Amino acid sequence: MNQACQLGTLTLMVLVPALRGADAEPRKLKGHQGSVLAVAFSPDGKVLASCSRDKTIKLWDAATGELKRTLTDHTADVYDVTFSPKGDLLASASKDKTVKLWDAQTGKLIRTLEGHTDIVRSVAFAPDQRTLASASVDQTVRLWDVQTGKGKQTLEGHTKRVKSIAYAPDGNTLASASSDQTIRLWDARSGKVIRVLQGHTGDLECIAFSPDGTQLASSSHDTTVRLWDPATGKVRHTLEGHRAEVDSVTFSPDGKTVASGCKDTSIKLWDPQTGELLRTLTGPKNRLESLAFSPDGKTLASGSGGPEALIWLWEIEKLGK
Repeated sequence: MNQACQLGTLTLMVLVPALRGADAEPRKLKGHQGSVLAVAFSPDGKVLASCSRDKTIKLWDAATGELKRTLTDHTADVYDVTFSPKGDLLASASKDKTVKLWDAQTGKLIRTLEGHTDIVRSVAFAPDQRTLASASVDQTVRLWDVQTGKGKQTLEGHTKRVKSIAYAPDGNTLASASSDQTIRLWDARSGKVIRVLQGHTGDLECIAFSPDGTQLASSSHDTTVRLWDPATGKVRHTLEGHRAEVDSVTFSPDGKTVASGCKDTSIKLWDPQTGELLRTLTGPKNRLESLAFSPDGKTLASGSGGPEALIWLWEIEKLGK
């Protein structure tokens, strides 16, 4: 997700690096014609969804890289896409100020959720799949009833655009990150603010909870990733090493790795317990817009922008040390 420059026709590629840096012939897919702003795996790991500034969402066979279908109902850049916990639904957020719900199997549009007054940057399903949260440049977070599409609540408090949202694994807490340099933790039921996390010195771009909910990772324009204790609001580690704004961050399914993607074109893998840098992945020529681990943790998908937008599928077990 996140910003990139105006683009012409681009080629989408899936590259699978071989063991310990040996040469690998990339598989090229003609696909998106703009920056890949988000990538997401289905819960069963069989499908990879991607969305782009070209106004489309694409669904790929995660094993073969074959394009399964393209969803085209948005009328502007699509900033985020995510699968529901059950895998039967897909939600998307767009510059056209809407959230859309899709049938993940057929690609059929189920409904369009309208209410935001500016770009919608991020969407997240509650773990019980009853609620969908959306974050917007209009400085609000909205909660929607997944069954009916009706708005349930509007959360206000941020003073600048809200760029990323994430539910805690237990569904009790919703986190939102903003250009106002704060993260707000909300009670997911009442909508009341639990606490405000402060420390970053630049716009927040992305947040992600660890699988056990004991850590919250955040990435920022200040070139750092921070790991927070959501129970206390204290910073556990500040991860330094990137040389530009960090656009994306995610935990591996086992919680043992944090991956961060940066405008400096690198991906860094960190140990969330110690804050140690484990490895730096290089190869993409343009800013890293988005990251997602497969459910089994064996693959890391990255989407990038610029004149050569790429999706790379990194085989984690084959990267070596």
